[in-house]
Amino acid sequence: MERQTLQNDSSKKQSFLKGAMVMSISMIIVKVIGMIYKILLGQFLNGVGYGMFTIAYNFYDPLFMLATAGFPIAISRLVSKNIAENRFRDVKKLHKISIPLFVFTGAVCCSLMIIFSETYADYVKCNEAKYAICSLAPTIFFGCLMSIYRGYFEGMRNMVPTAVSEVMEAAGKLILGLSAAAVVTAIGSNEFQSSGTVFGTAYANLEEAQGAIMVYAVCAALLGIVAGAMLGFIFLFLRYKVKGCDVTRRQLYYSEPARSGKDITKELVKTAIPIGLNSLVLSISGLIDSSLIQRRIVDLVNENEPLMRSLYPTVEEAVFKNGALQTHLNGCYGYALTLMMLVTAVTQAFGTSALPNLTAAWTGGVKKDIKDNIEMVLKMTLSFALPAGLALSCLSWPLLNLLYGNRVNEVEIASKILQILGISVIFIATSTPICSMLQAVGRVDMPLKLMSIGMVIKILLNYTLVGIPTINIQGAAVGSLVAYLFVTVVGLYFLCRETKTVPDFMQILIKPLVGAAVCVFLAWLLYNSISSVISPRISIILVVVFTVIIYLFSLVFLRVISRKELMMLPKGEKIAKLLEKIHIMR
Repeated sequence: MERQTLQNDSSKKQSFLKGAMVMSISMIIVKVIGMIYKILLGQFLNGVGYGMFTIAYNFYDPLFMLATAGFPIAISRLVSKNIAENRFRDVKKLHKISIPLFVFTGAVCCSLMIIFSETYADYVKCNEAKYAICSLAPTIFFGCLMSIYRGYFEGMRNMVPTAVSEVMEAAGKLILGLSAAAVVTAIGSNEFQSSGTVFGTAYANLEEAQGAIMVYAVCAALLGIVAGAMLGFIFLFLRYKVKGCDVTRRQLYYSEPARSGKDITKELVKTAIPIGLNSLVLSISGLIDSSLIQRRIVDLVNENEPLMRSLYPTVEEAVFKNGALQTHLNGCYGYALTLMMLVTAVTQAFGTSALPNLTAAWTGGVKKDIKDNIEMVLKMTLSFALPAGLALSCLSWPLLNLLYGNRVNEVEIASKILQILGISVIFIATSTPICSMLQAVGRVDMPLKLMSIGMVIKILLNYTLVGIPTINIQGAAVGSLVAYLFVTVVGLYFLCRETKTVPDFMQILIKPLVGAAVCVFLAWLLYNSISSVISPRISIILVVVFTVIIYLFSLVFLRVISRKELMMLPKGEKIAKLLEKIHIMR
């Protein structure tokens, strides 16, 4: 009885739906800020510059995953588990143990990124990218420092500190990064006009000078990301110091004695390694994949440049002349990814919020709670991913044109990629919460195995398809589709087998799919009807608003969202009463 009282003591603990909403809203804000950042950055960078920007991120990802190695998720899971077992002293000790670990790994991986920057830039045939890679490297260190606190707070089911730090990080990137890029561009341009040099180096013509300025602008924009990460860490550090660790004195007084540091470290490492390897495999395979794709495009140009020119007649002559088609296409792929990542960010939030709740249900052994948690996560995920993915696929050009209208050539290429990625994102978005739930029920090894196989499938397909001239960069999107389809289907099978529960597929899949398909089809008809009369950009905004409203009503009409679930939302009672008045909900 006392144990139950102690667990209920923590009034700050959030339900899955509330936690998912906090994380989802913050993720949407972060991704919207990120989209604004990338759209405005496009005012300074062309396809080659954006490709250089993407190259730096591709190299950053595996090193960041190596630095964190799954520890934030492991900390979140162990904090939640210790709370369920009334081990509040272990919770505090776990936090202290994680600090030196993250500081050390962050410093080492930041150094490795700088040391091997030139080697990687040479491999992808974009020597200037080494400066961008070095500029981004310190983000790893500050990202590790943030992970110390994010995993802890998430395990306490307090998603607010993580959400606020992510918004601060994104806002810092937007304001500081864009300001730095704009200032650098202006200074470089003015200097060339007055003296024929850019930051002290002479250039023969405007085209060469603009290429040099672009490199400096990319580096400045990336340094803004470093500054944003620093701001996020400062907030989390002050939040922990000022407001404490969210464990009350009463909880500590009645807590079980803390285990030894050796035992806690052993459990942390044992939990973190499979989770970390899963993320590491994903990042490394992504690095290998993107590197091979660029090398395959280089080979295509070397083998049959006239054919590649005919496939991309609108690409500037300077791109072919400088041997930068692979970087240009990589930048176009990045434009498509900007939209796709908005979807995956939201569903990642579902997985983050689901992990401590499902862990607690699994530890308690209540089968109904386990099934309810799984169904809630899958229903929320698919209800969002299905309409978003179908809309990205069917309305790829107008959506990209809305964001990157000043980059006509890049949008034309990116829209064809997004048609495939739109379908892929449904499975990419769903696989993340499924892997989180497998970790929550103790199968921390399964996501690693699934992702390893999936990434092998992706790399093999991409290498083969990108090597076909008429497919080239679009083959990368096909590889993602097949790989994540495998991870989603097989992962769901093992989740059902481990928990001995079968979710209601009519409720979590069929109904959202029907609602999404109908609404996106109506959106496509509406856009084609009005875009010839009014501006395409205004048309797509109106269509998106219309589709969202209709889809939300369809979820209620099809009984996907129940009255009980609606009541858990902010102002849910008022919304339910309104829907009852107009006979949409009973």
